[in-house]
Amino acid sequence: MAKKFDFEPLFSKDTPADARATGKRGKYDFAVAYPDPESVPIDGLWQALRDAIQKEGKGMAIYPPPQGHVGMRELLVEKFTEDRGMKVAKEDIVLGNGSGQGITLLCQILVNQGDVVLTEDNVYVGTLRTLRRFKADVRGIPTDDNGIIPEELEALLKQLTAEGKTVKFIYTIPTFQNPMGSVLPLERRKQLLQIAYKYNVPIMEDDCYVDLAYEGDVPPAIHSLDDRGQVMYVGSVSKIIAPGVRLGWAVGPQSVVGRLLNVKLDGGANELAAMAINLYLRREMDSHISEICAILREKRDAMLSALGEYFPPSCKWTKPKGGLFIWLTLPEGVDASAFREKALDADVGYMPGVNFSPSGQAKNSLRLCFGFNTPDEIKEGIRRLAEVFEREGAFKQASGSAPARKRSVR
Repeated sequence: MAKKFDFEPLFSKDTPADARATGKRGKYDFAVAYPDPESVPIDGLWQALRDAIQKEGKGMAIYPPPQGHVGMRELLVEKFTEDRGMKVAKEDIVLGNGSGQGITLLCQILVNQGDVVLTEDNVYVGTLRTLRRFKADVRGIPTDDNGIIPEELEALLKQLTAEGKTVKFIYTIPTFQNPMGSVLPLERRKQLLQIAYKYNVPIMEDDCYVDLAYEGDVPPAIHSLDDRGQVMYVGSVSKIIAPGVRLGWAVGPQSVVGRLLNVKLDGGANELAAMAINLYLRREMDSHISEICAILREKRDAMLSALGEYFPPSCKWTKPKGGLFIWLTLPEGVDASAFREKALDADVGYMPGVNFSPSGQAKNSLRLCFGFNTPDEIKEGIRRLAEVFEREGAFKQASGSAPARKRSVR
């Protein structure tokens, strides 16, 4: 038998290890931020795709514009103006393969090995992985229930400046933050921007979840408050249409856009997807988003109700006003990662909090996503999760704490 060729000695030194998915996915999947599968507008997308192909299909014979479908970018200009208070031109927008591509390309043109990038003290794991890929020195900014604490941000920047560190940018998800679900209030957004001005540090604002608002008002985008061109902005249609569409955007000043396009060597964003999404959203955007938000509000309420029924007072959790995430904190000293496989054996998936921490903290926390399962499934999944945690001792208080009240997890 011939000896298999070995590629291992040939991989570049910066190539990450094998990342093929081998893990089990639970039926009660609270691990990944999937939207509601029943809300994917199949009929509307099919009609929009058919009409868009009839109108624009012959244009697919040539490569898309480098910045992406013109009509889709014009729609985004209108949406950003009306919904987020932003002033941008279609030339400031680059379409790509989800928001992740925009984040990756912005990191590629900005980050040198060892550069400091600041994020919330728990941050979207996809961005954290990207920053680590580019060997950034990722530092977490302390947060509370309202997101980044401005005084803590300034103290950290002051310390880094004194150390002679280069801070390339502040990455933040200010609205329905992933993983904690918080919303940065308007006053803090203004303070964050003023601090960024003072220390001459750009901001990358990730507004991926902003449309999933089902309680209260959403503050304007940080980008809309910026009069110096210091804020970059990314987002996608993954949460209002579907992740499988693979369509997102990055917004920046022309100097940033020009460099970004110089490293974006993919032949252009998916023109077929952009044609269909542009036409569908022009027809149905407001009604579709309202429908999604009603669905998610019900699911959030189901998860909060189940947590209240099955989890003891020794555990705490957030009560988000939008988005897809609840941040659950177990008693001090408990490692949420230790129970993940046992939970999967019970068909329940979740993401340990330590995965989101630049410093490896948040070990006793976990992120729960409520977008995918039905309300009844959510209740059953939380019941099973509580049963696993109780059996494995995750509800035990740390030494010196008051004992938790017993709850049945039948």
